[in-house]
Amino acid sequence: MARRHWLDPLARQLLRATGQLPQPAAAPGAASQAAAPADDHASSVERELLLLRLRHDPGCALRTGEEVALAATLGWRLDVNRASASDWRRLPGIAPSQVDLLLRLQAGGVQLSGAEDLQRLLELNDSQLQQWLPVLEFRWYGEAAPAPGAPTRLDLNRATARQLQELGLDDERLQRLLRERSRQPFRDLADLQQRLCLPASLVEGWIGKVCFGSPPQGPVLPPGAKRP
Repeated sequence: MARRHWLDPLARQLLRATGQLPQPAAAPGAASQAAAPADDHASSVERELLLLRLRHDPGCALRTGEEVALAATLGWRLDVNRASASDWRRLPGIAPSQVDLLLRLQAGGVQLSGAEDLQRLLELNDSQLQQWLPVLEFRWYGEAAPAPGAPTRLDLNRATARQLQELGLDDERLQRLLRERSRQPFRDLADLQQRLCLPASLVEGWIGKVCFGSPPQGPVLPPGAKRP
């Protein structure tokens, strides 16, 4: 009687899946019949290996869209309006500047109502957004989420006083915005909110409607002033 391999079946399967043991030779004509079960088995092993990674390192980075999808099937979710820096950094392709912007807005009480808000805020392409979607959750905390509107971008570093008034700014906030902008252009929504002490409800309504380009050359005149 032939001796059995000392490894148990599960160990042999894991080692074969990771390339540490050769795959068993297939009988003639059996390749097509074994292809589908082999694929199913490989997917199962991938899930098991990712599960082991998640259990041993809950903050491990997800390197591809496939890993994000597997993490979703294992129950991991990212609460967009409460996520920490380490949560965001797990997503494939996210930039440190994007994580910083999200956290600064969160600190100011700003919430995102859906995937469209996130895509416009971070200027994500469709492919990257689709990679993240399986684990994203948009829970709204507090009052009901605002209804989505058609995006119209206004450059807050170049807009005129009349254009800025259309955003719902009162005279005091408008003047403060113009003074702050003349000292230094705004970097992003979080920078604007912090420097002007704007309420989160106002900033949330601007997501996807404003942008922050380079300021115009030369001095910016205050409202009502005429050029000589």
